Parts: sequence; C-alpha cells; structure tokens
Amino acid sequence: MRASRLVQLLLFLQTRGRTTAAVLARELEVSERTVHRDVEALSAAGVPIYAERGPHGGIQLIDGYRTRLTGLTGDEAEALFLSGIPGPAAELGLGTVVAAARLKVLAALPSELRIRASRLVERFHLDAAGWFHTSEAVPHLAALADAVWESRRLAITYRRGDIEVERSLEPLGLVLKAGVWYLVATSEEQVRTYRVSRITSATPDEAPFTRPPDFDLAAYWDESISAYEREAPRITVTIRIDPAVIGVLADAIGDQAVREAETIAAEDPEGWIHLRVTADWPEEVPGRLISLGSRAEILDPPEVRERAIVLARRMLERHGVL
Repeated sequence: MRASRLVQLLLFLQTRGRTTAAVLARELEVSERTVHRDVEALSAAGVPIYAERGPHGGIQLIDGYRTRLTGLTGDEAEALFLSGIPGPAAELGLGTVVAAARLKVLAALPSELRIRASRLVERFHLDAAGWFHTSEAVPHLAALADAVWESRRLAITYRRGDIEVERSLEPLGLVLKAGVWYLVATSEEQVRTYRVSRITSATPDEAPFTRPPDFDLAAYWDESISAYEREAPRITVTIRIDPAVIGVLADAIGDQAVREAETIAAEDPEGWIHLRVTADWPEEVPGRLISLGSRAEILDPPEVRERAIVLARRMLERHGVL
C-alpha cells in the first residue's frame, strides 16, 4: 500500500510541481505527518525531493527529474492501454501524440507489464461508434479543442434546421457521447450544448476569457442528460408483435423502451406477445412502428394507430399501389 502511495506522490509532484503537504495529504487521503514521512523515505532512497518552509514553500522535485513509472501495477498498465480510443484522439488532432505517448509508456514499463499491456492491445479493441453509424464530419473539432484548452472565445456559424445562425461563445469543454461530439460553451451568459457536426465555421479570438472556477464539465453533462430524459415528451402505446422482431422494435424505439416495456397477458391467435411501451417523441412513434411492417400491430391509443395507417397509405400511394 505504501509503495503505491509513494508512486502516486511522485507522479502528482511531476504533474503539479511544488505543492503543499496539506494538498498532498488531501489528494492521498493521509495525514500531513504521513506525507512528510513519505518525503523523507523517498529522499533516503535517492529521489531528488525536498521541502521548503514558509508562506511560499512546499514540497517539490528537482527540475528535470522524471520517474520511469515502474510503480504501475499490472491492472493499471492494462487499464491505461485499454482506455485509449484512437478514433476520437485523431479527430481532436491528437492521434500521433497519443500513439507516441503510449510507446513511451510501453518502453518505460518493466518487461512483465510490457508483455501484459502488449497482449491486451492485441486482444481487445474499443470502438466508440454504434452499428451502421458512420462518423460525423467534424472539420472544426481540432480548432474547438484548441480554443477550449487555451480558454479563447470563438465565433461560430451553427446550422439549425434549414438556417445558419452566428454565435459568440466561451468554450468550456468537449464531450464525446455515443460517437458524437458536443461542444459545451457559454453564450449570452448561459451554458449551452452544440453538436459539433453542425458547426460550419469556427474562428477563434486571440483574447482569452476567464473560465468559471466552479464549472464542472462532467457534472454539467450528467445533469443535462438527466434533464433531457426527464423533459423529453413521451407516449405510451400498446402493441402486439411477433417475438422474432423484438430486436427490430428495439432499433425503432430504443433498447431502454423495450427493456422497460410491460408485458400484457393475452391470448393471441398468432402466438404474438402484447406489450405496453413508452417511447420518446410522440410525433415520430407511428412512423417508427410501421417500420416493423406486418410483424406488429398498434392496438392503442387510436390516434397513433390511425396516424400509422395514414402513413402506410401514403407510402403505398407513392409507390403506385393505391
């Protein structure tokens, strides 16, 4: 346990530079006294680490010192190499940087961990995109990432439906959700979310802005997702369906809607099952359900059934059947 803590202390100092014992104690979840004992142990082992007292003092490593990461455990090394997703890194303009970093870490690992990490890369691959979904074109993503990193304002043109609007933004972060990139930014003193593929131009401003010190990107995104799920309009529909096409139903209205569907006890002449499902965006539901063709029937509510019939008739007319 202590050996792992000593490595964490070293890596923290390498990343942050001079740091107080109080901050280290909080990060490592130990007492300040334990931090000072760890510093003494590292110094005795030949690590160039020292502490300075006073209001501007702290604990730091001699400039230029770097550990070779030999304190990584096998699980940590494997997690490091499994976590890299090359596609998104390349879209951010960091593909070669990530590849170089992985090579350097691999070279620094002890032989046993190097073998385990290499085996992991050979046998596991993470693909962030969904089936049958090609990556969206995001030609301005690298510029957006640079503006986020440097806290520089952006002037963008954003496609909203059939029109384009101009916005002046203070970019706060980028989020990759199910293979789709989103920009989180302040506009007119409100935090908003923009789909990156809809940004048709992005011009950074040389003048930086002051990032809100209390803004938490992960917390904002979690709350946005929760709010979307709470506020999205929904409709409950009763259907009878051939069990063989339940997977098609999940594609049409979503996996979660099918998982949460209520099965209704009913004797069916074709052996089909009866379900009560709740789906998002009521206006789209009739069209989604007729994609199941003759393998499903809408029973209730009447307005959804009638709308589906109208859409089916229009399709037949379009194809010259009626």
